[in-house]
Amino acid sequence: MLSLPAGSAAFRDNIEACADIAGQTGCTVLNAVYGNRVDGVSAREQDELATENLALAAGAAARAGATVVVEALNSYDTPRAPLVSSRSALEVIDRVRACGAGNIAFLADLYHLGRMGEDLPAVLARHAEDIAHIQIADVPDRGAPGTGELDFEALFGQLAAQDYPGWIGCEYKPSDPAASSSSFGWRPENAV
Repeated sequence: MLSLPAGSAAFRDNIEACADIAGQTGCTVLNAVYGNRVDGVSAREQDELATENLALAAGAAARAGATVVVEALNSYDTPRAPLVSSRSALEVIDRVRACGAGNIAFLADLYHLGRMGEDLPAVLARHAEDIAHIQIADVPDRGAPGTGELDFEALFGQLAAQDYPGWIGCEYKPSDPAASSSSFGWRPENAV
């Protein structure tokens, strides 16, 4: 994971190290965090730097056989985040692809997208070809599936019907952090 914001100069300094680790460990998906807006620098300058850095990250990731993913956050948890919709994340991905990077894709975080009120079935259907990774948590409190508003059975069924080939990462707050293994009680019996 490239954990520094793509719009920062420090991000660039860590690209090769992250790509090397990905290559050595067989990691094929790298989450490049776009980052928050910073004061004193125009949004345009930050976006240009982020696009350039993401293109460099995609180049390094390609040498390691990996894909760089970009996700949209939500403005409730991260009010300074510039990417708060699937549309905004996909616009960034398109800009990076225009720089020649073919291995950049969308990380569909269903918690963030759902928190922003996006139509999740429509996003998953419309952007299936752009999605390289999915993360889940329930809305509105980022809990385990079944603790909020999202219909995970229908969403998982849709992903299966669409032949989604990737992983689904669980990025939720367990109900009991001291015994987080108990938070997997939502898991369907036939899941692996």
